[in-house]
Amino acid sequence: MSIRFDGRVAIVTGAGGGLGREHALALAARGAKVLVNDLGGAVDGSGGSATAAQKVVDEIRAAGGEALANGASVTDHAAVQAMVQQAVDAWGQVDVLVNNAGILRDKSFAKMELDDFRLVVDVHLMGAVHCTKAVWPLMQQRKYGRIVMTTSSSGLYGNFGQTNYGAAKLALVGLMQTLALEGEKHGIRVNCLAPTATTRMTEDLFPADMREAFAARNVVPAMLVLASEAAPTRTILCAGAGGVEAANITLTQGAYVGTGADADDRLVALLDQVRDRAGEQVPGSGSAQGANELRLARANG
Repeated sequence: MSIRFDGRVAIVTGAGGGLGREHALALAARGAKVLVNDLGGAVDGSGGSATAAQKVVDEIRAAGGEALANGASVTDHAAVQAMVQQAVDAWGQVDVLVNNAGILRDKSFAKMELDDFRLVVDVHLMGAVHCTKAVWPLMQQRKYGRIVMTTSSSGLYGNFGQTNYGAAKLALVGLMQTLALEGEKHGIRVNCLAPTATTRMTEDLFPADMREAFAARNVVPAMLVLASEAAPTRTILCAGAGGVEAANITLTQGAYVGTGADADDRLVALLDQVRDRAGEQVPGSGSAQGANELRLARANG
């Protein structure tokens, strides 16, 4: 256990079970004081009870750790602010935020109600926005912070029946990219974690003989690194079954099609070149796209 969190305060949302519970237990075992947040509702977000969060707090305390329970919905910004204040009142600071709260309302896009789309986005994306907004000034003031956004392969690559979930999860990547740029000068590092794990939300997706390999605890090492002092920033780690990969949003070298009336026809002819991944780059910020397009224009001017 070379990665330690002694003297650190962490908030983990959606920590009453599954991945969040494993994250909270691991942070506490390594010395962090942990605020365990969980609405205690069903997988689809309905209902609520503080019991789930309290059970995890009891586990942490039984193991000699320090923790508090919170049953706020991350969709309620005032409740989230009160949650963060609860941590500050008890421990004086917040150093680590793991945005893990989430729900599922899966249906094919043709059959999905707009309310189901909105609620999933509200929990996953706006929930992370609410929590991050509440801790951001504290981290700025202390010149230190570690924020982990929980994205998903469904957002990065797509998954049938999850347009709402996929849209919300990829939006978290965009949120992370800009927060990492804005937080760098304040010592705040922001990253994404894309887990593959058997949880209450995903257990039906895994064959029985694969569930142990994809146990939620096997994602924890990636979270610990992203929450640690040695964390990178603007990184997407994918983790499951003991394997870890990095996902990137890349930009190809592209091709110049010109600005004339035949530009669309030229693009059709050059589309394979435009999509060629040889020499692709991982842009340092959004301005890299325009810089590459200007390079192409100047090279062909």
